[in-house]
Amino acid sequence: MKFQHEQLIALAEEIFTEAGCQCNVAHKVGRRLVEANLVGHDSHGVIRIPSYVDWLRDGKVLANQSIRIISENDVVAVVDGQFGLGQIIGEEAIQLGIDKASQYGVSVIALRNSGHLGRIGDWAEMAADAGMLSLHFVNTSGAGMLVAPFGGIDRRLSANPFTAGVPTGNSKQIILDMSACTVAEGKIRVALNQGIMVEDGCLIDSAGNLTNDPRCFYGDPPGAILPIAGHKGSGLSLVIEMLAGALTGSSCTNPENASRVANGMLSVIIDRRFFGSDNEFFPEVERFISFVKSSRTINDNGEILMPGELEQRTKAQRLEQGIELDEITWKQICTTCRSLNIEHGFIESNETNPAFHDSQISIPGCEPVSSKSGSRDEG
Repeated sequence: MKFQHEQLIALAEEIFTEAGCQCNVAHKVGRRLVEANLVGHDSHGVIRIPSYVDWLRDGKVLANQSIRIISENDVVAVVDGQFGLGQIIGEEAIQLGIDKASQYGVSVIALRNSGHLGRIGDWAEMAADAGMLSLHFVNTSGAGMLVAPFGGIDRRLSANPFTAGVPTGNSKQIILDMSACTVAEGKIRVALNQGIMVEDGCLIDSAGNLTNDPRCFYGDPPGAILPIAGHKGSGLSLVIEMLAGALTGSSCTNPENASRVANGMLSVIIDRRFFGSDNEFFPEVERFISFVKSSRTINDNGEILMPGELEQRTKAQRLEQGIELDEITWKQICTTCRSLNIEHGFIESNETNPAFHDSQISIPGCEPVSSKSGSRDEG
């Protein structure tokens, strides 16, 4: 089923308003979730709505919170997100960093105790829109324990996103948005909802065997995600944990904190204007991009893409053609709406086969998992 992005934003805003958020908060959260769908990161899009509402109900994330400054000087700030919704907390933290960097050339923001920060690329884009370069290191203190270390079987690490942004002087910003693990947990959930397998080399089951079955990841005992590039990704995860967890005061992955999803993020924001003029920086960036793209391609019709370029193209396509949601994701959103007594024609006209709520996803190889079940961890 396809939906226009404005429809989904309006629905998300209504949902979060009914869940206890102020209207401006509900709109911002909904807009950023739908933005993730627009750029093709469905794992961090509206599929998260049921989880967020559950967390709000249970007090695991708090509505209408703002950052609290623990300590700061001209260029450094340690801030506490007070377990507020990450789309709000992240924006406030990055705006503080942009303001400091615009005065002093650089800033370092240590964010602790934020609710799920969503697509971390949002924060690199926000800095790039302000003409600034940025680096972002993220961990999840406990409930996001998803990844096995290199050579191990058991979950010991979080997904550990790393994101960097570089402005180019035009709309095509360089946005590297990746994790130190092979696949985001949200993408495993998307695969579960769609009844499809994940790619090779991403998951192991509870015995350490490679598997493509998303249900094995959510089994009892659970499987785990693998780090990227073997020992290299595992080492990168460890460093990100220490930067985003220990340094920010949010704590590294710790099973004692597994009752809620809480992100820590260390952000470094750089104002290029303190390092040289636009006439020096932007032409060199453009020259280098053109040089890299001029390489011969392996395939005759191949193309070399810059980080963020695929997302830009996907957004243009989905703005025109709509955002496609699988039936289970839509049913889960509709269930959340009914739990909040939200009933109107938009939902009713797009909801088919109500019995589907209690169906099971059948993929050969593991015991069936109910479409209502699954991890609420973050990745």
